[in-house]
Amino acid sequence: MAENVRAEYSTETGEVKCRFNNKVDFCVGTGRAGLALQREYFEQLKFVQDIIGFKYIRGHGLFTDDMAIYHEYEQDGEVISEYNFTYLDLIMDSYMELGIKPFLELGFMPAKMASGEQTVFYWKGNVTPPADYEKWCNLVKATLNHLIDRYGRDEVVTWPVEVWNEPNLPGFWKDADMKEYFVLFEKSFYAVKEVDKSFRVGGPAICGVNDEEWIREFMEFCDGKRIPVDFITRHHYTTEMPERSGHYSYQQLSSPEYGKENLHTTRTIVDSFPAYAGKEIHITEFNTSYVPNNPIHDTNCNAAYIAHQLSWLGDDNESYSYWTFGDIFEEMGVPFTPFHGGFGLVANGVIPKPTFWTFAFFKKLQGKCILRSDESVIVEGDDGVIRGVVWNHGQERTGKTIEFKCDIEIQAAGCKEDCAADAEYIIVSKIVDENTCNPLKMWHEMGEPSSLTPSRKELLKEAANPFVRSENKFVEEGVLTVEQKVEEFGVVYFECEKINRAGDRGYSYNRSILA
Repeated sequence: MAENVRAEYSTETGEVKCRFNNKVDFCVGTGRAGLALQREYFEQLKFVQDIIGFKYIRGHGLFTDDMAIYHEYEQDGEVISEYNFTYLDLIMDSYMELGIKPFLELGFMPAKMASGEQTVFYWKGNVTPPADYEKWCNLVKATLNHLIDRYGRDEVVTWPVEVWNEPNLPGFWKDADMKEYFVLFEKSFYAVKEVDKSFRVGGPAICGVNDEEWIREFMEFCDGKRIPVDFITRHHYTTEMPERSGHYSYQQLSSPEYGKENLHTTRTIVDSFPAYAGKEIHITEFNTSYVPNNPIHDTNCNAAYIAHQLSWLGDDNESYSYWTFGDIFEEMGVPFTPFHGGFGLVANGVIPKPTFWTFAFFKKLQGKCILRSDESVIVEGDDGVIRGVVWNHGQERTGKTIEFKCDIEIQAAGCKEDCAADAEYIIVSKIVDENTCNPLKMWHEMGEPSSLTPSRKELLKEAANPFVRSENKFVEEGVLTVEQKVEEFGVVYFECEKINRAGDRGYSYNRSILA
Protein backbone atom coordinates (compact mmCIF):
# COMPACT_ATOMS: atom_id res chain seq x y z
CA MET A 1 0.00 0.00 0.00
CA ALA A 2 1.39 3.38 -1.02
CA GLU A 3 0.92 5.91 1.76
CA ASN A 4 2.07 9.49 1.41
CA VAL A 5 4.32 8.77 -1.58
CA ARG A 6 6.04 11.94 -2.78
CA ALA A 7 6.25 12.19 -6.55
CA GLU A 8 9.77 11.52 -7.79
CA TYR A 9 10.40 14.83 -9.52
CA SER A 10 12.99 17.46 -8.61
CA THR A 11 11.63 20.98 -8.28
CA GLU A 12 15.11 22.47 -8.49
CA THR A 13 16.38 20.78 -11.66
CA GLY A 14 13.20 19.46 -13.26
CA GLU A 15 14.90 16.06 -13.37
CA VAL A 16 12.60 13.11 -13.86
CA LYS A 17 13.69 10.39 -11.47
CA CYS A 18 11.38 7.65 -12.70
CA ARG A 19 11.29 5.85 -16.03
CA PHE A 20 8.14 4.96 -17.92
CA ASN A 21 8.30 4.01 -21.59
CA ASN A 22 4.68 3.93 -22.69
CA LYS A 23 4.11 1.98 -25.92
CA VAL A 24 0.60 0.85 -25.02
CA ASP A 25 -0.89 1.94 -28.35
CA PHE A 26 1.78 0.61 -30.75
CA CYS A 27 0.10 -2.67 -31.74
CA VAL A 28 -2.86 -4.91 -30.93
CA GLY A 29 -3.65 -8.48 -31.93
CA THR A 30 -6.48 -9.90 -33.99
CA GLY A 31 -7.95 -13.22 -35.01
CA ARG A 32 -7.05 -14.58 -38.42
CA ALA A 33 -7.11 -12.12 -41.31
CA GLY A 34 -10.27 -13.47 -42.95
CA LEU A 35 -12.40 -12.55 -39.92
CA ALA A 36 -11.92 -8.88 -40.82
CA LEU A 37 -14.58 -9.32 -43.52
CA GLN A 38 -17.29 -9.60 -40.84
CA ARG A 39 -19.43 -6.61 -39.84
CA GLU A 40 -19.12 -7.28 -36.09
CA TYR A 41 -15.33 -7.45 -36.40
CA PHE A 42 -15.27 -4.05 -38.09
CA GLU A 43 -17.60 -2.51 -35.49
CA GLN A 44 -15.49 -3.80 -32.60
CA LEU A 45 -12.27 -2.53 -34.17
CA LYS A 46 -13.84 0.86 -34.92
CA PHE A 47 -14.92 1.16 -31.28
CA VAL A 48 -11.40 0.29 -30.12
CA GLN A 49 -9.82 2.74 -32.56
CA ASP A 50 -12.22 5.58 -31.68
CA ILE A 51 -11.32 5.39 -27.97
CA ILE A 52 -7.80 3.92 -27.80
CA GLY A 53 -6.37 4.19 -31.31
CA PHE A 54 -3.67 1.60 -31.98
CA LYS A 55 -1.05 2.18 -34.68
CA TYR A 56 -0.65 -1.43 -35.86
CA ILE A 57 -2.63 -4.67 -35.90
CA ARG A 58 -1.14 -8.19 -36.08
CA GLY A 59 -2.81 -11.53 -36.64
CA HIS A 60 -2.46 -14.93 -38.28
CA GLY A 61 -3.73 -16.36 -41.53
CA LEU A 62 -2.47 -13.98 -44.20
CA PHE A 63 -1.86 -16.87 -46.60
CA THR A 64 -4.37 -19.47 -45.39
CA ASP A 65 -6.87 -20.81 -47.90
CA ASP A 66 -9.84 -18.75 -46.67
CA MET A 67 -7.97 -15.66 -47.92
CA ALA A 68 -7.83 -17.31 -51.39
CA ILE A 69 -4.57 -15.59 -52.34
CA TYR A 70 -2.59 -18.53 -53.69
CA HIS A 71 -3.78 -20.67 -56.60
CA GLU A 72 -2.27 -23.06 -59.13
CA TYR A 73 -3.35 -24.22 -62.56
CA GLU A 74 -1.83 -26.45 -65.20
CA GLN A 75 -1.04 -25.32 -68.72
CA ASP A 76 0.80 -27.34 -71.34
CA GLY A 77 1.90 -29.76 -68.63
CA GLU A 78 3.36 -26.99 -66.44
CA VAL A 79 2.03 -26.00 -63.00
CA ILE A 80 1.69 -22.22 -62.85
CA SER A 81 1.09 -20.06 -59.76
CA GLU A 82 -1.42 -17.24 -59.72
CA TYR A 83 -2.62 -14.84 -57.06
CA ASN A 84 -5.99 -13.41 -56.03
CA PHE A 85 -5.90 -10.34 -53.79
CA THR A 86 -9.65 -9.63 -53.66
CA TYR A 87 -10.13 -10.36 -49.95
CA LEU A 88 -6.75 -8.91 -49.01
CA ASP A 89 -7.75 -5.59 -50.60
CA LEU A 90 -11.08 -5.49 -48.74
CA ILE A 91 -9.36 -6.13 -45.42
CA MET A 92 -6.54 -3.66 -45.93
CA ASP A 93 -9.00 -1.01 -47.11
CA SER A 94 -10.95 -1.39 -43.87
CA TYR A 95 -7.75 -1.08 -41.83
CA MET A 96 -6.80 2.08 -43.70
CA GLU A 97 -10.29 3.46 -43.06
CA LEU A 98 -9.83 2.93 -39.33
CA GLY A 99 -6.35 4.44 -39.23
CA ILE A 100 -4.47 1.26 -38.36
CA LYS A 101 -1.57 -0.37 -40.23
CA PRO A 102 -0.90 -4.11 -40.52
CA PHE A 103 2.02 -5.67 -38.68
CA LEU A 104 2.39 -8.40 -41.29
CA GLU A 105 2.88 -11.97 -40.11
CA LEU A 106 3.96 -14.31 -42.92
CA GLY A 107 1.87 -17.46 -42.45
CA PHE A 108 0.37 -19.94 -42.56
CA MET A 109 1.08 -22.18 -45.57
CA PRO A 110 -1.35 -22.33 -48.52
CA ALA A 111 -2.47 -25.97 -48.84
CA LYS A 112 -1.36 -26.22 -52.48
CA MET A 113 2.13 -25.04 -51.52
CA ALA A 114 2.51 -27.10 -48.33
CA SER A 115 4.82 -30.05 -47.84
CA GLY A 116 2.38 -31.78 -45.48
CA GLU A 117 -1.16 -31.81 -44.15
CA GLN A 118 -0.68 -30.83 -40.48
CA THR A 119 -2.98 -27.97 -39.47
CA VAL A 120 -3.76 -25.94 -36.38
CA PHE A 121 -7.00 -24.48 -35.03
CA TYR A 122 -10.64 -24.81 -35.95
CA TRP A 123 -9.90 -23.02 -39.22
CA LYS A 124 -7.10 -25.44 -40.18
CA GLY A 125 -4.08 -23.27 -40.83
CA ASN A 126 -1.39 -25.41 -42.45
CA VAL A 127 1.82 -25.37 -40.37
CA THR A 128 4.21 -27.32 -42.59
CA PRO A 129 7.14 -25.86 -44.55
CA PRO A 130 6.66 -25.09 -48.24
CA ALA A 131 7.27 -27.93 -50.66
CA ASP A 132 9.05 -25.39 -52.85
CA TYR A 133 10.77 -22.40 -51.21
CA GLU A 134 10.97 -20.57 -54.54
CA LYS A 135 7.17 -20.58 -54.78
CA TRP A 136 6.92 -19.36 -51.17
CA CYS A 137 9.32 -16.49 -51.82
CA ASN A 138 7.46 -15.56 -54.99
CA LEU A 139 4.21 -15.46 -53.02
CA VAL A 140 5.75 -13.15 -50.42
CA LYS A 141 7.18 -10.84 -53.10
CA ALA A 142 3.98 -10.79 -55.15
CA THR A 143 1.90 -9.90 -52.09
CA LEU A 144 4.18 -7.06 -51.01
CA ASN A 145 4.43 -5.68 -54.53
CA HIS A 146 0.65 -5.74 -54.84
CA LEU A 147 0.28 -3.84 -51.56
CA ILE A 148 2.83 -1.27 -52.74
CA ASP A 149 0.96 -0.81 -56.01
CA ARG A 150 -2.30 -0.27 -54.14
CA TYR A 151 -1.27 1.77 -51.10
CA GLY A 152 2.03 3.34 -52.14
CA ARG A 153 5.62 2.40 -51.43
CA ASP A 154 6.15 5.09 -48.78
CA GLU A 155 3.21 3.70 -46.79
CA VAL A 156 3.73 -0.05 -47.16
CA VAL A 157 7.42 -0.10 -46.24
CA THR A 158 6.37 1.20 -42.79
CA TRP A 159 4.54 -2.09 -42.16
CA PRO A 160 6.78 -4.44 -40.11
CA VAL A 161 7.11 -8.02 -41.37
CA GLU A 162 7.34 -10.99 -38.99
CA VAL A 163 8.23 -14.46 -40.23
CA TRP A 164 5.73 -17.10 -39.01
CA ASN A 165 4.21 -17.61 -35.54
CA GLU A 166 5.55 -19.64 -32.60
CA PRO A 167 7.75 -22.08 -34.53
CA ASN A 168 9.11 -23.41 -31.22
CA LEU A 169 5.75 -25.14 -30.64
CA PRO A 170 5.09 -28.31 -32.68
CA GLY A 171 1.46 -27.29 -33.09
CA PHE A 172 2.49 -24.19 -35.05
CA TRP A 173 5.49 -25.51 -37.00
CA LYS A 174 5.88 -29.16 -37.90
CA ASP A 175 8.03 -30.89 -35.27
CA ALA A 176 9.10 -27.46 -33.97
CA ASP A 177 12.01 -27.94 -36.35
CA MET A 178 14.42 -25.14 -35.51
CA LYS A 179 16.77 -25.66 -38.45
CA GLU A 180 13.89 -25.70 -40.91
CA TYR A 181 12.50 -22.50 -39.40
CA PHE A 182 15.88 -20.85 -39.87
CA VAL A 183 15.70 -21.79 -43.56
CA LEU A 184 12.23 -20.26 -43.77
CA PHE A 185 13.39 -17.13 -41.98
CA GLU A 186 16.47 -16.55 -44.11
CA LYS A 187 14.69 -17.08 -47.41
CA SER A 188 11.70 -14.94 -46.31
CA PHE A 189 13.99 -12.19 -45.01
CA TYR A 190 15.79 -11.79 -48.33
CA ALA A 191 12.56 -12.14 -50.34
CA VAL A 192 11.11 -9.15 -48.46
CA LYS A 193 14.33 -7.15 -48.82
CA GLU A 194 14.36 -7.88 -52.55
CA VAL A 195 11.06 -6.01 -52.84
CA ASP A 196 12.43 -3.06 -50.89
CA LYS A 197 15.37 -2.84 -48.49
CA SER A 198 13.40 -0.37 -46.39
CA PHE A 199 11.10 -3.11 -45.10
CA ARG A 200 11.83 -4.09 -41.50
CA VAL A 201 11.83 -7.87 -40.96
CA GLY A 202 11.98 -9.81 -37.71
CA GLY A 203 11.38 -13.07 -35.86
CA PRO A 204 11.37 -15.71 -34.44
CA ALA A 205 7.99 -15.01 -32.77
CA ILE A 206 8.51 -17.74 -30.18
CA CYS A 207 6.38 -18.41 -27.12
CA GLY A 208 7.13 -20.07 -23.81
CA VAL A 209 8.71 -23.44 -24.46
CA ASN A 210 12.53 -23.35 -24.62
CA ASP A 211 12.37 -19.60 -25.23
CA GLU A 212 15.92 -18.89 -24.06
CA GLU A 213 17.36 -21.67 -26.23
CA TRP A 214 15.43 -20.51 -29.30
CA ILE A 215 16.38 -16.85 -28.91
CA ARG A 216 20.05 -17.71 -28.43
CA GLU A 217 20.12 -20.14 -31.36
CA PHE A 218 18.27 -17.66 -33.55
CA MET A 219 20.76 -14.91 -32.75
CA GLU A 220 23.69 -17.27 -33.37
CA PHE A 221 22.18 -18.26 -36.72
CA CYS A 222 21.67 -14.64 -37.80
CA ASP A 223 25.12 -13.69 -36.54
CA GLY A 224 26.80 -16.60 -38.32
CA LYS A 225 24.98 -15.85 -41.57
CA ARG A 226 25.39 -12.08 -41.09
CA ILE A 227 21.67 -11.57 -41.55
CA PRO A 228 20.89 -7.96 -40.54
CA VAL A 229 17.64 -8.82 -38.76
CA ASP A 230 15.77 -5.60 -37.95
CA PHE A 231 14.00 -6.64 -34.76
CA ILE A 232 13.41 -9.60 -32.47
CA THR A 233 9.93 -10.90 -31.62
CA ARG A 234 8.55 -13.14 -28.92
CA HIS A 235 5.34 -13.69 -26.95
CA HIS A 236 4.44 -13.30 -23.28
CA TYR A 237 1.69 -15.06 -21.30
CA THR A 238 1.44 -15.28 -17.54
CA THR A 239 -0.66 -18.27 -16.46
CA GLU A 240 0.09 -21.82 -15.45
CA MET A 241 -1.21 -24.96 -17.19
CA PRO A 242 -4.99 -24.97 -17.86
CA GLU A 243 -7.60 -27.14 -16.17
CA ARG A 244 -10.43 -27.95 -18.59
CA SER A 245 -14.12 -27.89 -17.61
CA GLY A 246 -16.73 -28.14 -20.38
CA HIS A 247 -16.10 -25.38 -22.91
CA TYR A 248 -13.71 -23.54 -20.57
CA SER A 249 -10.16 -23.56 -19.22
CA TYR A 250 -9.10 -22.20 -15.83
CA GLN A 251 -5.53 -21.26 -14.96
CA GLN A 252 -3.64 -19.81 -12.02
CA LEU A 253 -1.97 -16.48 -12.67
CA SER A 254 1.82 -16.53 -12.60
CA SER A 255 3.87 -14.19 -10.48
CA PRO A 256 4.19 -10.83 -12.26
CA GLU A 257 7.86 -10.79 -11.31
CA TYR A 258 8.44 -14.13 -13.04
CA GLY A 259 7.19 -12.65 -16.28
CA LYS A 260 9.49 -9.66 -15.91
CA GLU A 261 12.57 -11.80 -15.30
CA ASN A 262 11.73 -14.15 -18.16
CA LEU A 263 11.38 -11.31 -20.65
CA HIS A 264 14.60 -9.70 -19.48
CA THR A 265 16.53 -12.83 -20.52
CA THR A 266 15.66 -12.04 -24.15
CA ARG A 267 17.10 -8.55 -23.80
CA THR A 268 20.25 -9.96 -22.22
CA ILE A 269 20.73 -12.60 -24.93
CA VAL A 270 20.19 -10.17 -27.81
CA ASP A 271 22.57 -7.63 -26.29
CA SER A 272 25.26 -10.29 -25.86
CA PHE A 273 25.74 -10.26 -29.66
CA PRO A 274 27.66 -7.06 -30.55
CA ALA A 275 26.14 -6.88 -34.04
CA TYR A 276 22.61 -6.85 -32.57
CA ALA A 277 23.05 -5.12 -29.21
CA GLY A 278 20.20 -2.70 -28.64
CA LYS A 279 18.02 -4.16 -31.42
CA GLU A 280 14.32 -3.61 -30.88
CA ILE A 281 12.36 -6.38 -29.17
CA HIS A 282 8.66 -6.52 -30.00
CA ILE A 283 6.28 -8.65 -27.95
CA THR A 284 3.86 -9.44 -30.74
CA GLU A 285 1.44 -11.22 -28.40
CA PHE A 286 0.78 -10.89 -24.68
CA ASN A 287 -2.07 -11.52 -22.28
CA THR A 288 -2.66 -13.34 -19.02
CA SER A 289 -3.95 -16.69 -20.34
CA TYR A 290 -2.86 -18.15 -23.68
CA VAL A 291 -6.17 -19.91 -24.38
CA PRO A 292 -9.27 -18.18 -25.81
CA ASN A 293 -11.71 -19.82 -23.39
CA ASN A 294 -10.40 -18.69 -20.01
CA PRO A 295 -13.02 -16.61 -18.16
CA ILE A 296 -10.28 -14.54 -16.49
CA HIS A 297 -10.04 -12.44 -19.67
CA ASP A 298 -13.50 -10.99 -18.98
CA THR A 299 -12.79 -9.99 -15.36
CA ASN A 300 -11.67 -7.00 -13.34
CA CYS A 301 -8.84 -9.16 -12.02
CA ASN A 302 -7.46 -9.28 -15.56
CA ALA A 303 -7.74 -5.50 -15.91
CA ALA A 304 -5.70 -4.84 -12.76
CA TYR A 305 -3.08 -7.49 -13.53
CA ILE A 306 -2.60 -6.10 -17.05
CA ALA A 307 -2.27 -2.56 -15.64
CA HIS A 308 0.73 -3.72 -13.65
CA GLN A 309 2.19 -5.34 -16.79
CA LEU A 310 1.74 -2.16 -18.83
CA SER A 311 3.67 -0.19 -16.23
CA TRP A 312 6.94 -2.03 -16.96
CA LEU A 313 6.71 -3.83 -20.32
CA GLY A 314 8.33 -0.85 -22.03
CA ASP A 315 11.50 -1.17 -19.94
CA ASP A 316 13.09 -3.74 -22.26
CA ASN A 317 10.70 -3.87 -25.19
CA GLU A 318 9.94 -1.56 -28.08
CA SER A 319 6.32 -2.68 -28.13
CA TYR A 320 3.86 -5.15 -26.60
CA SER A 321 0.77 -6.19 -28.50
CA TYR A 322 -2.27 -7.31 -26.51
CA TRP A 323 -3.82 -10.47 -27.87
CA THR A 324 -6.53 -9.43 -28.99
CA PHE A 325 -8.67 -6.34 -29.60
CA GLY A 326 -11.98 -8.22 -29.94
CA ASP A 327 -13.82 -11.51 -29.49
CA ILE A 328 -14.53 -12.32 -33.14
CA PHE A 329 -12.08 -15.18 -32.87
CA GLU A 330 -12.24 -18.86 -33.80
CA GLU A 331 -9.10 -20.74 -32.80
CA MET A 332 -11.16 -23.25 -30.81
CA GLY A 333 -14.37 -22.72 -32.74
CA VAL A 334 -17.18 -20.17 -32.66
CA PRO A 335 -17.91 -19.23 -29.02
CA PHE A 336 -21.26 -20.17 -27.52
CA THR A 337 -21.85 -17.05 -25.39
CA PRO A 338 -20.98 -13.32 -25.39
CA PHE A 339 -18.80 -13.79 -22.29
CA HIS A 340 -16.74 -16.92 -22.88
CA GLY A 341 -13.24 -15.99 -21.76
CA GLY A 342 -12.20 -14.68 -25.17
CA PHE A 343 -8.93 -12.81 -25.55
CA GLY A 344 -10.57 -9.57 -26.65
CA LEU A 345 -10.66 -6.15 -25.04
CA VAL A 346 -14.23 -6.02 -26.38
CA ALA A 347 -16.89 -8.74 -26.06
CA ASN A 348 -19.20 -9.62 -28.92
CA GLY A 349 -21.94 -7.03 -29.08
CA VAL A 350 -19.25 -4.30 -28.82
CA ILE A 351 -19.29 -4.51 -25.02
CA PRO A 352 -16.02 -3.23 -23.53
CA LYS A 353 -14.48 -5.45 -20.87
CA PRO A 354 -12.69 -3.97 -17.84
CA THR A 355 -9.28 -4.51 -19.48
CA PHE A 356 -10.38 -2.26 -22.35
CA TRP A 357 -10.38 0.65 -19.92
CA THR A 358 -6.93 -0.24 -18.62
CA PHE A 359 -5.65 0.39 -22.15
CA ALA A 360 -7.77 3.53 -22.60
CA PHE A 361 -6.39 4.91 -19.34
CA PHE A 362 -2.75 4.10 -20.11
CA LYS A 363 -3.11 5.71 -23.54
CA LYS A 364 -3.60 9.01 -21.69
CA LEU A 365 -0.33 8.67 -19.75
CA GLN A 366 1.78 10.79 -22.09
CA GLY A 367 4.45 13.15 -20.79
CA LYS A 368 7.07 13.29 -18.05
CA CYS A 369 6.99 10.46 -15.55
CA ILE A 370 6.76 11.81 -12.00
CA LEU A 371 5.97 8.56 -10.20
CA ARG A 372 6.07 4.87 -10.98
CA SER A 373 5.47 2.30 -8.27
CA ASP A 374 4.22 -1.27 -8.03
CA GLU A 375 0.66 0.06 -8.09
CA SER A 376 0.74 3.37 -9.94
CA VAL A 377 2.07 5.52 -12.76
CA ILE A 378 1.72 9.32 -12.73
CA VAL A 379 2.84 11.69 -15.49
CA GLU A 380 2.76 15.39 -16.25
CA GLY A 381 1.51 16.19 -19.75
CA ASP A 382 2.76 19.01 -21.95
CA ASP A 383 -0.49 20.79 -21.11
CA GLY A 384 0.43 20.83 -17.40
CA VAL A 385 -2.30 18.35 -16.50
CA ILE A 386 -1.26 15.59 -14.10
CA ARG A 387 -2.59 12.16 -15.09
CA GLY A 388 -2.25 8.87 -13.30
CA VAL A 389 -3.44 5.29 -13.05
CA VAL A 390 -3.59 3.32 -9.82
CA TRP A 391 -4.43 -0.38 -9.66
CA ASN A 392 -4.94 -3.11 -7.08
CA HIS A 393 -3.69 -6.32 -8.69
CA GLY A 394 -3.19 -9.81 -7.34
CA GLN A 395 -2.88 -13.45 -8.30
CA GLU A 396 -5.78 -14.47 -6.08
CA ARG A 397 -8.56 -12.89 -4.04
CA THR A 398 -7.43 -11.43 -0.70
CA GLY A 399 -10.09 -8.81 0.08
CA LYS A 400 -7.52 -6.02 0.35
CA THR A 401 -8.30 -2.40 -0.50
CA ILE A 402 -5.58 0.11 -1.35
CA GLU A 403 -5.66 3.58 0.22
CA PHE A 404 -3.38 5.38 -2.21
CA LYS A 405 -1.97 8.77 -1.23
CA CYS A 406 0.55 10.79 -3.19
CA ASP A 407 1.96 14.27 -2.53
CA ILE A 408 2.83 15.97 -5.81
CA GLU A 409 5.16 18.96 -5.75
CA ILE A 410 2.89 21.13 -7.84
CA GLN A 411 5.46 23.69 -8.94
CA ALA A 412 7.16 20.84 -10.78
CA ALA A 413 3.98 19.91 -12.58
CA GLY A 414 3.20 22.84 -14.81
CA CYS A 415 2.57 25.45 -12.13
CA LYS A 416 4.78 28.48 -12.82
CA GLU A 417 4.93 32.08 -11.65
CA ASP A 418 1.18 32.63 -11.84
CA CYS A 419 0.52 29.89 -9.29
CA ALA A 420 -0.66 31.07 -5.94
CA ALA A 421 0.06 28.98 -2.88
CA ASP A 422 -3.64 28.19 -2.65
CA ALA A 423 -4.16 27.22 -6.31
CA GLU A 424 -7.29 25.15 -6.82
CA TYR A 425 -7.41 21.94 -8.83
CA ILE A 426 -10.17 19.70 -10.08
CA ILE A 427 -9.38 16.02 -9.72
CA VAL A 428 -11.49 13.84 -12.01
CA SER A 429 -11.41 10.09 -11.38
CA LYS A 430 -12.68 7.21 -13.50
CA ILE A 431 -13.18 3.98 -11.59
CA VAL A 432 -13.21 0.44 -12.94
CA ASP A 433 -13.79 -2.24 -10.32
CA GLU A 434 -16.12 -5.10 -9.55
CA ASN A 435 -18.77 -2.73 -8.17
CA THR A 436 -18.72 0.05 -10.75
CA CYS A 437 -17.71 -1.40 -14.13
CA ASN A 438 -18.40 -5.09 -14.37
CA PRO A 439 -20.50 -6.26 -17.33
CA LEU A 440 -19.58 -9.88 -16.57
CA LYS A 441 -21.39 -9.68 -13.23
CA MET A 442 -24.53 -8.23 -14.82
CA TRP A 443 -24.48 -10.93 -17.51
CA HIS A 444 -24.21 -13.56 -14.78
CA GLU A 445 -27.14 -12.00 -12.92
CA MET A 446 -29.16 -11.99 -16.17
CA GLY A 447 -28.86 -15.77 -16.12
CA GLU A 448 -25.85 -15.99 -18.47
CA PRO A 449 -27.90 -15.86 -21.70
CA SER A 450 -26.12 -17.22 -24.77
CA SER A 451 -28.00 -14.76 -27.00
CA LEU A 452 -28.56 -11.13 -26.05
CA THR A 453 -31.72 -9.19 -26.82
CA PRO A 454 -31.11 -5.58 -27.91
CA SER A 455 -32.28 -4.27 -24.51
CA ARG A 456 -29.98 -6.59 -22.58
CA LYS A 457 -27.07 -5.68 -24.82
CA GLU A 458 -27.63 -2.00 -24.06
CA LEU A 459 -27.79 -2.72 -20.33
CA LEU A 460 -24.47 -4.54 -20.51
CA LYS A 461 -22.92 -1.62 -22.37
CA GLU A 462 -24.14 0.73 -19.62
CA ALA A 463 -22.68 -1.60 -16.97
CA ALA A 464 -19.37 -1.59 -18.86
CA ASN A 465 -18.65 2.12 -18.38
CA PRO A 466 -16.36 3.49 -15.65
CA PHE A 467 -17.84 5.39 -12.72
CA VAL A 468 -16.82 9.07 -12.88
CA ARG A 469 -16.42 11.36 -9.88
CA SER A 470 -14.79 14.72 -9.24
CA GLU A 471 -13.54 16.82 -6.34
CA ASN A 472 -11.68 20.07 -5.73
CA LYS A 473 -8.34 20.24 -3.93
CA PHE A 474 -6.17 23.21 -2.98
CA VAL A 475 -2.39 23.27 -3.13
CA GLU A 476 -0.96 23.46 0.38
CA GLU A 477 2.66 24.53 0.85
CA GLY A 478 3.42 23.74 -2.78
CA VAL A 479 1.98 20.24 -2.61
CA LEU A 480 -1.16 18.77 -4.16
CA THR A 481 -2.29 15.64 -2.35
CA VAL A 482 -4.02 12.99 -4.44
CA GLU A 483 -5.90 10.23 -2.64
CA GLN A 484 -7.57 7.25 -4.24
CA LYS A 485 -9.33 4.29 -2.68
CA VAL A 486 -8.88 1.32 -4.98
CA GLU A 487 -11.00 -1.75 -4.37
CA GLU A 488 -9.66 -5.23 -4.97
CA PHE A 489 -8.93 -5.79 -8.68
CA GLY A 490 -9.74 -2.13 -9.28
CA VAL A 491 -8.15 0.28 -11.77
CA VAL A 492 -8.56 4.03 -11.24
CA TYR A 493 -7.58 6.76 -13.68
CA PHE A 494 -7.32 10.36 -12.46
CA GLU A 495 -6.34 13.72 -13.84
CA CYS A 496 -5.60 16.92 -11.96
CA GLU A 497 -6.04 20.27 -13.66
CA LYS A 498 -5.68 23.77 -12.27
CA ILE A 499 -8.90 25.79 -12.47
CA ASN A 500 -9.77 29.48 -12.24
CA ARG A 501 -13.25 30.12 -10.91
CA ALA A 502 -15.27 32.61 -12.93
CA GLY A 503 -18.87 32.29 -11.77
CA ASP A 504 -21.73 34.30 -13.25
CA ARG A 505 -23.08 37.33 -11.40
CA GLY A 506 -25.54 36.23 -8.76
CA TYR A 507 -24.97 32.51 -9.17
CA SER A 508 -24.54 30.49 -5.95
CA TYR A 509 -23.88 26.78 -6.22
CA ASN A 510 -24.46 26.28 -2.50
CA ARG A 511 -27.84 28.00 -2.60
CA SER A 512 -28.87 25.95 -5.63
CA ILE A 513 -28.25 22.66 -3.82
CA LEU A 514 -29.83 23.97 -0.59
CA ALA A 515 -26.53 23.72 1.28
